[in-house]
Parts: sequence; C-alpha cells; structure tokens
Amino acid sequence: MAQTYNVLFLCTGNSARSIMAEAILNHKGKGRFVAYSAGSRPSGTPRPEALQQIESAGMSIEGLRSKSWDEFAQPGSPRMDFVFTVCDNAANETCPMWPGHPATAHWGLPDPAAVQGSPEEIAKAFREGFMVLDRRIGLFLSLPMATLEQLSLQREIEKIGRA
Repeated sequence: MAQTYNVLFLCTGNSARSIMAEAILNHKGKGRFVAYSAGSRPSGTPRPEALQQIESAGMSIEGLRSKSWDEFAQPGSPRMDFVFTVCDNAANETCPMWPGHPATAHWGLPDPAAVQGSPEEIAKAFREGFMVLDRRIGLFLSLPMATLEQLSLQREIEKIGRA
C-alpha cells in the first residue's frame, strides 16, 4: 500500500494562494496526498475570486476556510511531510516547529489579493496565480517520492519553487 503524504501550504492571510494550492493538491493528488492550508494572520474568509478559480477548474471548494497555522502545531494535529510557503511574508516569519521535521520549500508567487484594478484585472491575477500553483503541484506530483532519499527530495521541491 502506498504512503499518504500530508502537505501544508502557508501564507500570511490564508485567503487566496494557500487556499488554491490546498484545493489543487487535494484534487490532483487524491489518495496519495492530503493538503491543508493555513496562515500566520488568517483573514478569516477565503477570497471569492480564489473560490471561483477553484470551482471553474472543476474542483471542490467544500471545507475550504481561512485558518491559523497554530491549528497544525497542536498535539493531535496531522503530522506534516511537506510544508510550503507560497508568499514572501510567510517565508520570512518565524514558523511554528512542525513535528517530524517535514521537508520545506518556498514557492513564492505574487499575491493576487493585493491587485488593484478592474474586475477583469483582478480575475486575471487570480487565474495566473492558480495556473502557477497548478504547474508547480503537477511537477511535485511527478516526483518519485518513494524512491527519493530525504536530501534529494528537499532539493527537488526547492527547484519546483523556482519553476
């Protein structure tokens, strides 16, 4: 039986990028991966534009919510195998200690929630962010997890963040 890996995507507000990454990995990696998302200062609500992108890709938005990363540092929380930061602010913050020493990488991308402009310009920013995350997650899913040793795996996931 194949191992199931837990993945946590972190961002400051947990309203857009990390939420989209959680949905993408749970959809594409179903059975092999369980994705979660959280933020250091969660906004409390996912951005409607992020939820629209997820739904327009045919993915479920059920259960998606903005939450604190403290939920995943508590006793009894799922043990993470991978932790990815998807925004520069979260990458520079002091993160909680994750039990089990998960592999970590920074997969930063511009914040679509910070875009000002017309509704079309904002929608375009969310669509582009979604596509970058979708591509990176596709690359991540193609890694031969079971055969890579930890150090090699760490290098490979860091490369994906530069893709």
